[in-house]
Formats: sequence, structure tokens, C-alpha cells
Amino acid sequence: QVQLVESGGGSVQPGGSLRLSCEASGVSFRTLVMGWFRQAPGVERDFVANISPSGQKHVLQAVQVRVIISRGNATNMVYLQINSLEPEDTAVYSCASEPESNPVNFIGGGPDYWGTGDQVTVSL
Repeated sequence: QVQLVESGGGSVQPGGSLRLSCEASGVSFRTLVMGWFRQAPGVERDFVANISPSGQKHVLQAVQVRVIISRGNATNMVYLQINSLEPEDTAVYSCASEPESNPVNFIGGGPDYWGTGDQVTVSL
């Protein structure tokens, strides 16, 4: 079973930056598409970004200029860098994963594997 563990969340002031990390274990990391979703209270969970084993990326257009997704295959890690944070970025950010060989609607919430989430709070 794939296990995903997020870290790096917390509280930050508007305009600041934050980098979330997710470590995967249980299967070969090089077979996994890795990504991030976020969910604020009372709001449907939204796709943020993902990255394939070869480095192909998809990023939500609304945050594309502020978000960088990257991965380190040697360390089984995926990262989400968020710059120029706004209060609207406040949410629980969850790491998600799916084997690249198993087609799913990743952006629509289809990944089979999920972390437990990490809170990001942007406020003064």
C-alpha cells in the first residue's frame, strides 16, 4: 500500500512563501504521478498541481504564476512551493498519488492514494 505523509504547513503572513513536502513509501516512487489538492471549510476540494515520473506538470491556471511543483525521485519526495500567499490560499493541502500506468481523472479527484493533509493558514 502506498503511504503519503505531508509536512511543511503552518501559519504565514500574506505575501510570504511556503514549501510543502510529501514523502511517498510502499511502491516504486518512479511509477507514481504525484500531486496536491486543497480544501477550505465549506468548499469543494480543488486540484492544485501534479507531476509525472518524467517531470510533466499540470498546475491550476489560477495559481500557476505563484506555484511550483517539483519532485526528487532519489528521495521519494514531491514539493509544492507557493509564493505570494494570500488569505484565500488558506486550506488543508493534501498530497495524492496514482500509478502512471493506471489512467484516472487525477484532476477530478481520482487518485487512489492520499495523505492526511496539512493545514496552511495565511493571515496577519
